[in-house]
Amino acid sequence: MSPAAPTPLNAPAAVAAPAAPTAPGTHYPLWESLLPAAEQGRIERRAVGAKGSRLRFADASEVLDATSGLWNVNIGYGNAAIADAIAQACRDASYLNLFRYSHTYALQAARDLVNAAGPEAYRRVVFATSGGSANDLAMKLARQYAVLRGQPERRLVVGLKGSYHGLTYGAHSLTGEALGQQMYGVDLRNVRHVDPSSPDELERFMKRHGSQVASLVCEPVLGSGVHPLSAEFVDAVLKLRREYGFLLVADEVATGFGRTGPLFASSAWAESPDLLLTSKGLTNGTCAASAVLVSHAIAEAFERHDTVLMHAETQAGTPASCAAITTTLEQFAELDVLAASARTAERLDTLLAELTERIPAVHSTSGVGCFRAVHLRDADGDRFDGQAVQDVIAAVRDHGALVYPGPGCVQLVPMLTSSEQDLDDLAHALLRGLAAVGRR
Repeated sequence: MSPAAPTPLNAPAAVAAPAAPTAPGTHYPLWESLLPAAEQGRIERRAVGAKGSRLRFADASEVLDATSGLWNVNIGYGNAAIADAIAQACRDASYLNLFRYSHTYALQAARDLVNAAGPEAYRRVVFATSGGSANDLAMKLARQYAVLRGQPERRLVVGLKGSYHGLTYGAHSLTGEALGQQMYGVDLRNVRHVDPSSPDELERFMKRHGSQVASLVCEPVLGSGVHPLSAEFVDAVLKLRREYGFLLVADEVATGFGRTGPLFASSAWAESPDLLLTSKGLTNGTCAASAVLVSHAIAEAFERHDTVLMHAETQAGTPASCAAITTTLEQFAELDVLAASARTAERLDTLLAELTERIPAVHSTSGVGCFRAVHLRDADGDRFDGQAVQDVIAAVRDHGALVYPGPGCVQLVPMLTSSEQDLDDLAHALLRGLAAVGRR
């Protein structure tokens, strides 16, 4: 059954006319993320409402959101079941924490996550508040597990070049893109990065340093540019894990909750990871929440030594966020979201083939499921630079859709439950937006 087309947004009763700041930071109190000061405060970027697959902005524009928020609103804005569950949890237990206590909401959410991901692979769940903090937590877990095994020399955490894991200090060090790590004093002494396109490089690295490696962290699909790990690389990782004994961490912050097809992309691997990280789709974007699913071997080591993991967050695993997790999983079953995701992916295949055929600037496409990228080249064959990509995004938005920037590409991350009309609107906006920018 095709998902119903989203209902139009109701216009707000009144939207105050926003005053553009004359001097950034002087009259405009909000510091917007990842924008220079001169770009902040623009009304065309100020959202005032969201419903289904559509966003309404303060300039009265309404656009299809083909970014799913920040890749996290997988089943649409305004899901009533999730909103009701959060509201009920806030009324019944407005705040409960996990510092030396537990509560029934967190216990239920943990059970649901283990059952969804596979109780044969995972035993326990640690809650956090973001993908970055989940990566920090996983780094701590891996290093402490090594100590419990009598291998304190295992301090290295290995990531992949071109990867993105967040901007907290631990995750920032693990992120394999150059994002100001040196300027911010990020500690890289116990972090290394290898090329995800080269199993041989990984093998050479492990021959030199394998006994010092606590964990290897992989995104099943590298989010920057949307590049899936090859089967060859995954096979090499699994073989080397057996040989050298490091932990394998699957960072599924972006790929989890049906984004690439299955509920978790790593479920397609021949062997399960030791730690699985999930965040973005975990609450359908409604709460600041993440979770680390822990294998039996790791959990048993901590239980056997009766030791404490030194990680806790005030807002981790609250009743509201846990109610959202439980209800999101229920909605995946009730709405048959994975089947809807497969249908959306098929329509994306058709759309990407049409773009490749009709738009000269489209050099190639990449990705899987509902996680795709359109890679762009100019008339000289050079990859689009950052400004050219932003020009494409602006042109596509002018024709009715919001898409996401990537290195030399635009990224398409539509809602898994996108309707046929949504995909038609996305095709219209991409074809006309790309044609308007053209090859430079």
